[in-house]
Amino acid sequence: MPRPIWWLILHLVILTTRPHKSAVLYTRVWTDEGSPLLVISQRQIEKLQTRLTESIAVPVKVVLAMRYGNPSIQQGLQQLRDAGIHKILVLPMYPQYSATTTASTFDAISTQLRSWRDVPELRYICRYYNEPTYIQAIAEQVCEYWAEHGKHGLLLMSFHGIPQKYVDAGDPYYAECQKTGQMLARALDLGEDQWRMSFQSRLGAQVWLTPYTNHTLRELAKTGTRSVQVLCPGFSVDCLETLDEIAVENRDVFLEAGGERYDYIPCLNDSDQQIDMMSALVQKHSQGWMESPG
Repeated sequence: MPRPIWWLILHLVILTTRPHKSAVLYTRVWTDEGSPLLVISQRQIEKLQTRLTESIAVPVKVVLAMRYGNPSIQQGLQQLRDAGIHKILVLPMYPQYSATTTASTFDAISTQLRSWRDVPELRYICRYYNEPTYIQAIAEQVCEYWAEHGKHGLLLMSFHGIPQKYVDAGDPYYAECQKTGQMLARALDLGEDQWRMSFQSRLGAQVWLTPYTNHTLRELAKTGTRSVQVLCPGFSVDCLETLDEIAVENRDVFLEAGGERYDYIPCLNDSDQQIDMMSALVQKHSQGWMESPG
């Protein structure tokens, strides 16, 4: 939308109400170590560093950078610069590409590099929504959960939403979420009546991708579904949107509408499956590149 309108909404509505509400929600998921998103992401980086050091013949340095938060993209790039790195492979932890996430990350990196006199050689991993290692990792995570907690009811795959008008303008996110859901359902040998897709975390009055997760859960309960298990394939790490919005708020929605059992299946986080997948992505996209000088 035009910047003046966007600026007014941001400063008069969002920034006057949302920070306080978010702070209250974060107290419900905070751990002794800190933010789950940051703590788990740091463990991912440490494990990936170890795995790549063992797998790749040349020295590799892995750093963490947050699109919104700390360590920031500026701080992450500076770490690499201080280490004398001249080749950078960027892996945004968004399996499905969207201009709102992946492209936004690339924009932020480009903005930072404008001030560098010696710009490093860059490669980007734009998406991995249909990578066999990604689908396999999630399928194994689900099967391990089923082995421990039992398989029951319907599996709902909840993805983060974006405004519908972005998709109408050409954003491929919705199609990539659909493909991920279909591939995962096949990997788990699920029939069409055993799984569904939905979208969560909408903000504001405009139409976002549908069906909405909370509406879907309410509808399922009211039409006789007594048990659901919810999975968030588009999230790399458990965070506020999964640990509170899905595991707590939407659980209440389902149970209050008549449902009887509700399970949340955690994200891949820093599991072996996740690290295997990340390592495979890095090696695939850097093949014949990292080994050359630089």
